Amino acid sequence: MRAHGGRLEALLSRVGRRRGESLEAALARAVDLDALSHVEQLETRVLRDGTLATAYLGLVRADIDLPGAWRPASGPWDADDGELVAAAQARLRAKLSYTNLGFALAPEVFTISELREVYVAALGHDVSATNLQRVLLRRGAIERVDGRRAPGRTGGRPAALFHFSARRVEVTDEFAALRPPR
Repeated sequence: MRAHGGRLEALLSRVGRRRGESLEAALARAVDLDALSHVEQLETRVLRDGTLATAYLGLVRADIDLPGAWRPASGPWDADDGELVAAAQARLRAKLSYTNLGFALAPEVFTISELREVYVAALGHDVSATNLQRVLLRRGAIERVDGRRAPGRTGGRPAALFHFSARRVEVTDEFAALRPPR
């Protein structure tokens, strides 16, 4: 999955496992693992056609180009694919609330506005940029870096730049939950 153009996108690949082949080797045939910033096994299930499928949640940073047939995570999908994409979205949304997993979707260096776009796409609801910055700084998930992003066409102040403190998944608040506004 990736946050691209203000929306969450999914890339599905179906690869049959060869005799004696590990799941990791089959996964590596399906997608460029070096392009993924995070990957985890999601689930194994029997599909409607009777085949066994092992699904992975792989995340790609916004500034990485990974070729493939990317589609909006919101669909439309066939029944099996739709259930797998929904499970991946649910896992991603849950982990964004209590970990620093945003690093796997955000560019290496970003403004808070750019990070907000990533979170909005991944969570599927609006997020306050001010609150996002406050929470992630308080948790130690992001840090300010030198430099500023030049103002856009509409002007304004140059934006401060940030990066994630760690490029691996860390629990930042085990009791947190990011929920949609009521």
